[in-house]
Amino acid sequence: MKSDTEDKKKFLPYGLHSIDEKDLQAVRDVLVSGWLTTGPKVEEFEQQIALCAGVSYAAAVNSGTAALHAAMYAIDLKPGDEVIVPAMTFAATANAVVYQKGVPVFADVDGQTLLIDPEKLEEKITPKTRAIVSVDYAGQMCDYDALRQIAKKHGLYLIADACHSIGGKYKGAPSGSCADLSVFSFHPVKHMTTGEGGMVVSDNKTFIDRAKQFRNHGITTDFRQREAQGSWYYEIEELGFNYRLTDFQCALGITQLEKLADNIKKRNILARQYDAFFSNIPQISPLKTEDGNYHAYHIYVIQLHLEALEKTRDQIFSRLRNEKIGVNVHYIPVHYHPFYKREFKTHKGMCPVAEAAYETILTIPLFPLMEKEDVQRVCDAVKAAL
Repeated sequence: MKSDTEDKKKFLPYGLHSIDEKDLQAVRDVLVSGWLTTGPKVEEFEQQIALCAGVSYAAAVNSGTAALHAAMYAIDLKPGDEVIVPAMTFAATANAVVYQKGVPVFADVDGQTLLIDPEKLEEKITPKTRAIVSVDYAGQMCDYDALRQIAKKHGLYLIADACHSIGGKYKGAPSGSCADLSVFSFHPVKHMTTGEGGMVVSDNKTFIDRAKQFRNHGITTDFRQREAQGSWYYEIEELGFNYRLTDFQCALGITQLEKLADNIKKRNILARQYDAFFSNIPQISPLKTEDGNYHAYHIYVIQLHLEALEKTRDQIFSRLRNEKIGVNVHYIPVHYHPFYKREFKTHKGMCPVAEAAYETILTIPLFPLMEKEDVQRVCDAVKAAL
């Protein structure tokens, strides 16, 4: 570790990817292989992610957002269909519904976990509702027993936005196996990266076949399949997009996946250090971890008890940034964004728990390259900022 003086100069982001020589060599090998896209590494990566998720099928795409969009296409979402999403998420969760001309309906969250509240969700169901999107916020999986029961009762699809939770578990079931479809993200700040990238996973082959067609302009076959058949002919049955993921990105994903379990163990070790520190700071509460959940800790979020402080969240945020602690806020409730206010008439007061949480939350640094000394530095800076 560097000296204390040097440490104070080092910026600690809230999240950071890790690339080693094995990752680099895997990419180099593909770059000289002759297959840069729609090649064998795509299928290999899909198979390995499906195995990790405990499902049979997977479709690689070029972002988590594309995965969400492909999931909406896979269930044949129609214009005017309603999809219930939590207010506390990144906007892509709701945007994907809009891409298919569906209507996102925002449900409130539990105040201690910031996961979608099953009771509040059920209140939002109407005859137009087609699907529920759960978000495994911060890396903790939702209450899938309750969500599956609600989905079955009302005849709805359950889609898991598992972009925060790959490698996590709910009552022993791996992330990706608890919904009709689940989606992952491989953005550099996530647990594993392909630069940009995403995946749709499911035990339903029809859903994955539709997602694969959708990612390739709606074409019925890809270039590699036509090469194997000695054919040039293809058809577009429905409109799709170019959401393909390259072979060299998939090669990186394969080597990154090998390190996923160890990286999540490290995240949990660091999170326990944070937990111990904040247990003695009455002005701060970490998010609650439910029993039976193996947390993937994409991010570590704290809630400030502002009524016990003389400073605002923004003042504390600025003080920590000045100390080169890369705090962030996850997220602005989606229904606050001008697009949703304008197009869907959303407004403050729709989801009061998410709205109140937004005013108090901070994301603090957590990534596998951190050491215990880095966590202590963050803790000391937070305590000083209070």
